[in-house]
Amino acid sequence: MEPRFGDTAANVAHSLELIGRAADDGASLIVLPELANTGYVFETRAEAFALAETIPDGPTSRAWMDIAAARNLHIVAGITEREGDALFNSAVVIGPHGHIGTYRKTHLWAAENLFFEPGNNGFPVFQTSIGRIGVAICYDGWFPEVYRLQALQGADIVCVPTNWVPIPGQAEGREAMANILAMAAAHSNSLYIACADRIGTERGQPFEGQSVIIGYTGWPVAGPASRAGEEIVSAEVDLGAGRRARNWNDFNQVLRDRRTDLYAEMLGSEIPRGWY
Repeated sequence: MEPRFGDTAANVAHSLELIGRAADDGASLIVLPELANTGYVFETRAEAFALAETIPDGPTSRAWMDIAAARNLHIVAGITEREGDALFNSAVVIGPHGHIGTYRKTHLWAAENLFFEPGNNGFPVFQTSIGRIGVAICYDGWFPEVYRLQALQGADIVCVPTNWVPIPGQAEGREAMANILAMAAAHSNSLYIACADRIGTERGQPFEGQSVIIGYTGWPVAGPASRAGEEIVSAEVDLGAGRRARNWNDFNQVLRDRRTDLYAEMLGSEIPRGWY
């Protein structure tokens, strides 16, 4: 989708229209882009603060919770979050019965460092009725630790609200670098990854589009979408298949083959290991 900067009401209304269209086509898990309710290119912290909302009682969260309840959906969507005087680039995870949890972007990109606090809630994996859902946001995808820690907690799918931008050295017509990174992460962790990028140009910043859903083998199962036009990318997947297929042959299982005698199993974090 293409959010319009600062027009939160219109952005949310448009997101509800797109969510409804996806639900009409049978979607049960829907991912929206990064900061989908406000737009992305803030000029000052005060501007970001004025557009931010609390979760889950802000109007954007309430609107998404209402449609999730009405249409029996799970939604992962980027939102500008305010907690007290702190601002976060966040993604809200919503189910048919309301707010499930919130992920806060861990790795801030460029001028985001002027406006947002780095995420402070780690890499949660949310237990839902359709499967275990992890979340990453945009630049988080450049850090393989993000996907690995969620896979080790038993994630079936990682949903990625994102605002990808062109990368230096990218040849004309080449796929987004982020698509390649997400494909590698899906393959090396044997899990699904669903990336929802925005399109358009905002305050001079172009965005890449190319939303994609990647299977646990690392190959796209839907997309990449258009660079320029709004588009819904959908696929029917078995979220348990990635965990069942991690035994690649008689000898190799991608997570159990890790040399945890040489490096910490959970990468030195305090995150408890889940089932994998």
